Amino acid sequence: MEGRVQLLIAVVNEEKTEELLAGFLELGVTGATVLQSEGMGRLLANEVPIFAGLEPLRRARPRNHTLFSVMDEDKVEQVIALVREVCGDLDGPATGIVFTLPVSRVEGLSRELGQG
Repeated sequence: MEGRVQLLIAVVNEEKTEELLAGFLELGVTGATVLQSEGMGRLLANEVPIFAGLEPLRRARPRNHTLFSVMDEDKVEQVIALVREVCGDLDGPATGIVFTLPVSRVEGLSRELGQG
């Protein structure tokens, strides 16, 4: 692996997913995995009877998608800026979360990462 690679993980409102993925493509990020996900408040209010008082919180929270994408480190700042642009101020409630982790080894993505 020549360049440094990061795993970007973003938890976003599912209504923002299509716009984000289109933006990923525009930035040269050609692959991502999208999973349906639920926040803790929604899950507890729905599944654990002692937390039934959280029901109003559950209804107020949108459904989420979690996006996973391995990308060249030089694209990370642009992608995070895109997430902020599409989702809004990430410090606000129910807007989204984004973080990265270093990746020490990747197989099967050499073309997407500019290595093939």
